[in-house]
Amino acid sequence: MSGAAPLVIEAALNGATMPDAQPHVPRTVEEIVADAVACFEAGAAIVHHHTDDGLLVGRHATAPYRDAWRAIYARVPDAILYPTMGGGGPHTDARERYAHVEELADLGLLRLALVDPGSVSLGPLDADGLPMAMDLVYQNTFADARYMFDACAARGLAAHVSIFEPGFLRVALAYHARGRLPPGKIQLYFGGDALPFGLPPTAAGLDAYLAMLAGTDLPWMVGVIGGDVLATLAPLAIARGGHVRVGLEDHGGAGAPRNAELVRAVAAMAERAGRRVATRAEAAALLRLPPVSVGR
Repeated sequence: MSGAAPLVIEAALNGATMPDAQPHVPRTVEEIVADAVACFEAGAAIVHHHTDDGLLVGRHATAPYRDAWRAIYARVPDAILYPTMGGGGPHTDARERYAHVEELADLGLLRLALVDPGSVSLGPLDADGLPMAMDLVYQNTFADARYMFDACAARGLAAHVSIFEPGFLRVALAYHARGRLPPGKIQLYFGGDALPFGLPPTAAGLDAYLAMLAGTDLPWMVGVIGGDVLATLAPLAIARGGHVRVGLEDHGGAGAPRNAELVRAVAAMAERAGRRVATRAEAAALLRLPPVSVGR
């Protein structure tokens, strides 16, 4: 596999996962710092995490990210980090939802932002195996997406572009066709057995997305939310030149792993397949990230 680009590994540390579900999930700033550093040491090039603001809170606080990231950068100066944001709806707007992203960029702490260019219903299955009757929609209108893309362009940021459903990718590809898609990566999310959204984590599901991406040369990464990417799509992504996201935010596999263990597992899988794991510098070059800020 000498012709493939080095494998970029992302570690998604926490998301909405709580210690009662995964005892080793980091939640406090101090835990996030320690876990992020451990993941970088294990081979991750990118770390993503949430604070405890929640999906339905419009305005996420900047301070917890700032404090964690400054501590991480002190130990890993070329770390690649990016945050989350809350869902849209009548309680908020794009400017409020993206305020912490823009503030982190203005502080010189952010190179990779996130853009979520669509809406999706989220929720687990109930005891009868049916989608739980709950009113949770992760909402991003076309206007919201325009705001995010424009904010990235104004600050020279790369973007992690989240793809939860095929329609998300059609929006991203429309921006790409007009030269308006920021550099960065296309994050293909698949729904595991516990979360009935999007395409299933199968070869056919991946093929559907790769057919849409054909001819673009856009870097792409797979992740399985509520499932086990290592047991499903990681081998296919490694073989086909894609990249892999692991972590306790998404993990629905067996056991109680630590994030760094999941990073090491995918790194070992790549080694067995003959594909080298990317350094942070190589990942930054592949995703065309802006330079590391000085004076952090």
